[in-house]
Amino acid sequence: MSTATNVILPGYPTPSSHIHSPTYTAAPQAHEYRIAYNARLNPNRSPLEFVKQAKNGGVSLRLSGQDDQVTVPVYGYGASVEGTLDVHKRDGITSVEIQIEGTLMMEEMAEGGTTNCKLFLNKTILWVKDRIYEAPCPRSLPFSLPLPTTFSDGGKTYPLPPSHESHLSGLPGFRAKIKYSISAIVVKPNLIPHAVKSSLLGGGDWFYRAISTPFEYLPRTRPSSPLPPPLVPGQWGIIETSQWKVFPTLIHANQGGNDIMVKFYLPASRIFCMHEPIPFHIMFSSSAMSLAAFMPLGPVVTKSLKTRHTTIQLLRQTTVDVRNALILGTRTDIWRVDCIGEGAFRHAGNGGAHWTAFSGDIYISPDIKVGGFKAGGLSTKDCVVLTMIPPDLSKSPFKELRLTVPIRLATDPYPRNGSGSAGHTSPPSIHSSDEFGATPELGGGSW
Repeated sequence: MSTATNVILPGYPTPSSHIHSPTYTAAPQAHEYRIAYNARLNPNRSPLEFVKQAKNGGVSLRLSGQDDQVTVPVYGYGASVEGTLDVHKRDGITSVEIQIEGTLMMEEMAEGGTTNCKLFLNKTILWVKDRIYEAPCPRSLPFSLPLPTTFSDGGKTYPLPPSHESHLSGLPGFRAKIKYSISAIVVKPNLIPHAVKSSLLGGGDWFYRAISTPFEYLPRTRPSSPLPPPLVPGQWGIIETSQWKVFPTLIHANQGGNDIMVKFYLPASRIFCMHEPIPFHIMFSSSAMSLAAFMPLGPVVTKSLKTRHTTIQLLRQTTVDVRNALILGTRTDIWRVDCIGEGAFRHAGNGGAHWTAFSGDIYISPDIKVGGFKAGGLSTKDCVVLTMIPPDLSKSPFKELRLTVPIRLATDPYPRNGSGSAGHTSPPSIHSSDEFGATPELGGGSW
């Protein structure tokens, strides 16, 4: 139940100016405000808990450090799953164990079947009955199980992937899910029919799963460097700096015209917070005639036009390989590609009739909660894609353009003060050396 306290604000008179000690009353006086007590601001408060009770009422699972509004517990990088198992029905119990596990499940809708991959399994015995003293099981059993930060697959080590679910309808199609759970197992001797032997306690006892609940693993990450200052145009075009990486390409002309040189700029790290826009610059240069012919196909700065021939998008490719096989030299991967961000252009300048420049930002969908990862036959990768597609290729003075640049997304921004936020542990940073290889091509094959 909420309580309240009276607070005399600075600058307001005391209840009686001739009394040196303040007068306290149950209700605020005319010159006072009532301020509600907030338990979240009390450093001595009990930690919030996620509580789940078994259907038979035998045990309750209490997970500490959880927001009281969550429907599923959430843990981050390097966290420990801590809490208490309350045992209400203790008769006949010989032992209690608890375990956390992570599983990757993949299903191909055609003929590939289903694959289940165990990412990790961490278990411990909370209590075992002493056969000499015959003491009953304690009513409350505390526990703490650390989450691993990595897992091994095929002789290689990868970061433990976040909770994630994806599917592709149709044939071929797939379902893929990375899930985590915590389970408490109460052991009784030969009392539960159709039970299975405990792998932890040996073959003499039988167990039943008393209670289990899923939890989400959402590791936090941040870029290893801040976003650089924006580039500025000069007399001969955009003035380049080492903090921005340029990706040059050509828009090839048809019918003997002049090609257009395209320079696409992204911050050199190519690692961005998923809750912040991704800045970019782009410059087009050619002869005056070619550039004039290109302008109807170039970037537009207004949102009112429904048809845009030049676009910048952030795409996510999810790949599933259930069979891990080759058929006629081709891998059996199935993939889907989703647009998770759109770029907006601003005109940044031009150099007469021979070059023009734009800047802008890519706005990421708020639905995105995790970055790219690889776990067994499931992987997600993100890339920025610049495209120019003429409305009619047979009549267009230029061929279409497609430039793909891989990037990575982090959950948190780079700290503005150069360190972690006050009162919070700074999440691990992602370095540009951790990823990028060859420029990917969307669809068919790995990046």
